[in-house]
Amino acid sequence: MPSIENSYSWIRLAASIILSTLGCVGMWSLVVALPAVQADFDAPRAEATLPYTLAIIGFMIGGIVVGRLADRFGILPPLAGGTILMSLGYVLTAFAPNLSVFALICGLTIGLGGAASFAPLVADASLWFDRHRGLAVSLATAGSSLAGVVWPPVVQHAIAAVGWRQTHVGIGLFCLATMLPLSLVLLRRPVFHKMTPVAASSGDTMQAIGLSPGATQGLLALAGMCCCVAMSMPQVHLVAYCGDLGYGPARGAEMLAVMLGFGVASRLIFGWVLNLIGGLPTLLLGSAMQTLALALYLPFDGLVSLYVISAVFGLAQGGIVPSYAVIIRELFPAREAGFRVSLAISVTLAGMALGGWMAGAIYDWTGSYASALVNGIAWNIVNMAIAAWLLERQRRHAAGACAASAALS
Repeated sequence: MPSIENSYSWIRLAASIILSTLGCVGMWSLVVALPAVQADFDAPRAEATLPYTLAIIGFMIGGIVVGRLADRFGILPPLAGGTILMSLGYVLTAFAPNLSVFALICGLTIGLGGAASFAPLVADASLWFDRHRGLAVSLATAGSSLAGVVWPPVVQHAIAAVGWRQTHVGIGLFCLATMLPLSLVLLRRPVFHKMTPVAASSGDTMQAIGLSPGATQGLLALAGMCCCVAMSMPQVHLVAYCGDLGYGPARGAEMLAVMLGFGVASRLIFGWVLNLIGGLPTLLLGSAMQTLALALYLPFDGLVSLYVISAVFGLAQGGIVPSYAVIIRELFPAREAGFRVSLAISVTLAGMALGGWMAGAIYDWTGSYASALVNGIAWNIVNMAIAAWLLERQRRHAAGACAASAALS
């Protein structure tokens, strides 16, 4: 069968990256606004992270719902609806009278609406590539990292100039005006060919790894949650951490941009690695690198060292999330990609939400982020254990299949 890749595949991928960069603003604007929101509502650190936590939960639930809708109707209708909801939410948050209302709006609008710009776009991109799927998926996930590069400095500058409420109104109007026209590029729907490799049956999970589809998806969901509990600690709290150290939130926003910028570069590197060695080995490699990078925050807290460690962390974590999408596409049929890829990636956001809250709570209990870092490392070790176990099962089943084939011949 001929390759499904063509020039439109790459045009569509470029549009998806831009849409994700714009639509994933909710993952980062709430992080940058955390100190200002905390001061405005006079709340403790753990409570001030609640809007971010609810927004990430909204991203998780919304991603799964949009993924299912995309399988049925294509990506464009739920993406357009999500964009409108997210933009409306940003405007509404500017009028929130207290932290509880602010957090609720963030979860129900910014989270649920912005979800269409993350996991479902990754799943959609995977349907238009076969020869360069690993690279395409990695680039599609780069939009969320690019959002972390572009948005934090802009949001931080705007908050300093006009306040966080006016900044939120501006974000909502800008996203509405740019994302809706661009989303029309995604109007065309993919065509599935039953005889192509991308249309494998769901029984392939038993053949490739020896587990049922449900068990495989469940283990990948658990692994994704664990790695992102660890990932969330520096990403969510870096701005506040720099403020505590006396460097100021602006420095923290710059470090966050550096981290996510190197995360984009990491996407390119790990895209090549994914094409070379596959999903599970790449997941194990990225998880091990993230554990090491996270540990570097413990002994070093100087200004220059924090910039360097943030860059190292960005390079380390860039290949983890794309790995889940590639693993799903290796084991499940293309017709289920929207739901299963969105489910796998959206559950990682549950780890981000849980980890962001846990780090804030541990900080409130101990007055330090050291214990929160140790907590993140422990969760990451669990992720590594799951990835290593699945990889070993995959290798054993591959060896068994080769032996059976040799015996028959």
